[in-house]
Amino acid sequence: MKQVPVRLDLKTLHIPTYSAEKLSSMKDMDWNDFLQRVCSLLDSTEKNTGAARSKLNLLYYLSTVAVHKENASRLISSQLFPILIQQLRAAANWDIRAKVARVIGLLALHTSELGENVPVSEAIILLTELIRENFRNSKLKQCLLPALGELLYLVAREEEKREHPRECWVVPSAAYTVLMRCLREGVRLLRC
Repeated sequence: MKQVPVRLDLKTLHIPTYSAEKLSSMKDMDWNDFLQRVCSLLDSTEKNTGAARSKLNLLYYLSTVAVHKENASRLISSQLFPILIQQLRAAANWDIRAKVARVIGLLALHTSELGENVPVSEAIILLTELIRENFRNSKLKQCLLPALGELLYLVAREEEKREHPRECWVVPSAAYTVLMRCLREGVRLLRC
């Protein structure tokens, strides 16, 4: 699926818009303040149109800074990742869910080191369930499958790095089943 260009509106973003380079060089105290603001904006429970637009704008911004390896590693290991999972599960707006999945996929792609306490398994299980529940909706699958694939690849890459692999991140067999089913369906559609 062709990625839509990022439509970031800096004027409506309610946090300082640091560049990826600036974020990577921040001291811990400044980083924690920034991260706290991001998390509170994402975790907001407001239901109006402005709140949804604000969340989308924040997710676009996170997409631009998540491509920096150091930022991706810090973000995926922070309290932001569980909030992204929560938004993926609970957001009523599918645009928000799609952008959350994109941020998760970018974090997984650009992370250079993954801590054992990062709830990657929870994200894999949730993405698998969402794909299974919306299997007939090809547009949603195109939004969710890249994130699932990146997380699976990240787990495989991390397990390969370790001398004595452990079951830090359990990947349910349903994730592979859903992935293979989507691939078979894609091949079948290409033949038609």
